[in-house]
Amino acid sequence: MNPSFPPLPAVTRQPEPTEENVRDLVYAFYERVRADPLLGPVFERTLAGSWDEHLPKMCTFWGSIVLGAKQYRGNVQQAHQPLPGIEPQHFSRWLYLFLDTVESRYEPAAAVRFMEPALRIAQSLQLSRFGWDYTIPAEQQALLERIAPRRPNRDDNAHESARPRGEPFPTKIIGRNKED
Repeated sequence: MNPSFPPLPAVTRQPEPTEENVRDLVYAFYERVRADPLLGPVFERTLAGSWDEHLPKMCTFWGSIVLGAKQYRGNVQQAHQPLPGIEPQHFSRWLYLFLDTVESRYEPAAAVRFMEPALRIAQSLQLSRFGWDYTIPAEQQALLERIAPRRPNRDDNAHESARPRGEPFPTKIIGRNKED
């Protein structure tokens, strides 16, 4: 992907995420983060002495997202707000390392289960941190659109949906009628 980074060691690409391979992914990814000249110092400043707490929390977080484990209890926005010195290039590097690590460890269909949420979370964190007028970098937006194409606008598919306005579900809500 990016020749300025050393290639990852060969690993068998997994067809599906499991608790065990999610853990392996998280530990491999954060090993790369710690060794990275841009991200390493930021993470070390924040997590020095608490990596043993952080890594299991990240395993739980990603397991909740890709396995549906629903065990993570935390606020991603709140956890990242107090981090001083974070700039757009930190997000780009984090995304590159994460997506590259995922791609090297999972077959494409399984990799997307990590990639789409990672891109959306990064976008949300960037907008929260840099303001709503911040422009997401074009290469990051292109990645997101390639991985998770936008749904067509309602107007594009007006002929496909015959549902009346105000009725958001494909069937009437039980106990509700037009007079309610």
